[in-house]
Amino acid sequence: MILTIKIACIQLDIVFGDPSQNYKRAEKLIEEAAQLQPDIVVLPELWTTGYDLTRLDEISDEEATTTLQFLKKQAKKFDVAFVGGSIPKKTATGVFNTLLVVDRAGNEVHQYSKLHLFRLMDEHKFLKSGNSHGLFELNGEKLSGCICYDIRFPEWIRTHTVNGAKALFVVAEWPLPRLNHWRALLVARAIENQCYVIAVNRSGADPNNQFAGHSLVIDPWGEIVAEAGESEEILYAEIDLHKVTEVRETIPVFEDRRPEFY
Repeated sequence: MILTIKIACIQLDIVFGDPSQNYKRAEKLIEEAAQLQPDIVVLPELWTTGYDLTRLDEISDEEATTTLQFLKKQAKKFDVAFVGGSIPKKTATGVFNTLLVVDRAGNEVHQYSKLHLFRLMDEHKFLKSGNSHGLFELNGEKLSGCICYDIRFPEWIRTHTVNGAKALFVVAEWPLPRLNHWRALLVARAIENQCYVIAVNRSGADPNNQFAGHSLVIDPWGEIVAEAGESEEILYAEIDLHKVTEVRETIPVFEDRRPEFY
């Protein structure tokens, strides 16, 4: 039997520094996406606040409580799992850029806080770096998540696929001037790891940046299955995780690795 997973990628135009408006907008788009009965809904990076970093003490989510409640409610309402983008999570030790995963029953599955902070956009001045992996399981399948700048570190992505991940979920706020990097890096990560890449970027602009959109779903051969434009939209795609096994058996990259020399 072919195992297909229906994905809905919400390429949100984030309202700068306004969590209330972003929850409302996301709720509306989730309801729209749910009409096609996806298995997993994916949101972009820092979707509750955007890059309003100087106000994070005021607008970040204490222990991610509000966002987790929101995602759990939507999961149970629509019977969908969430790779719920990332949000600024306030803790006793600082604010982290944290990806949240919730299953279709509304259970929290995993949290991953961004390991690689992007100094070009001053993340290191306002956010703490994470120290955990992005591996998680949904429906018995090993998957992984990463956040934006992480895709420039292939050794970090490989850590997850070596440990069984068949699909990589990327949540991002990737600027338009580096759109060619976004597409090239994602295709490369799919080819070298022989996995699906589901990458959800934001659309729109903030006071300092124009964002690229162009959310992508890429198969294990590096072929683009679906691609969004620059505007706010919901991108739909189906992935077949059996294809990962087929590609890895055809070109046995993982068997032929020589990590003792790396």
